[in-house]
Amino acid sequence: MSMAKTGAAVIDPYELLGVARDADEAAIKAAYRKVAKTAHPDAGGDAEAFAKISACYELLKDPVRRRVFDDTGYDPQLAEPADLKGLMVLETLINDMILDEREPGSFDPVAGLRRKLTDDILKCRFHILELERHRARVRKHLDRLGRRPDTDVLGSMLRARAQSITDAIKASDAQIAAIERAYSMLEGYSYEMEPLPAEIEAEDLPKAAE
Repeated sequence: MSMAKTGAAVIDPYELLGVARDADEAAIKAAYRKVAKTAHPDAGGDAEAFAKISACYELLKDPVRRRVFDDTGYDPQLAEPADLKGLMVLETLINDMILDEREPGSFDPVAGLRRKLTDDILKCRFHILELERHRARVRKHLDRLGRRPDTDVLGSMLRARAQSITDAIKASDAQIAAIERAYSMLEGYSYEMEPLPAEIEAEDLPKAAE
């Protein structure tokens, strides 16, 4: 069963249950029972798919969550893990966009979001390179330790340091994946800018000549 999504980020509960957006509680309950009958694991259905169907039903029978979803197209419990991380990245940048006191239309905030995400990816990749170089130095020191006591405190500390660096690299890789997901969520957006004074004058010149 394919999982329909809204904005490629959140499952669309209406589409998944096959009900109209103005469906009442009885229609939603009937649709859920119909879909769940074949999707239930006891009937040979997929457990993960059934869990998503149940989550959609829980959302639509909750008036508050349903209203929020209708208004925003988003519900945290229906977001895929990768999408949720991308949304969290965007949430921080949206706050910066809202707090920018420049007049809307005088700058392109969508382009600004894309630039910021690109810069953040580059910073993460540079950080990974630095960590990899540092880990390589630690491992070389470890390899050059010759005779060691039975306790090998120094070797244990160096191995622990190398492992902590490896964990930091994995965390940076995960952050890059989240940023890239956030960037992909901006696909398809454009922003209408106010024309510059010079552009307005240029448009008015032919009219003046007439």
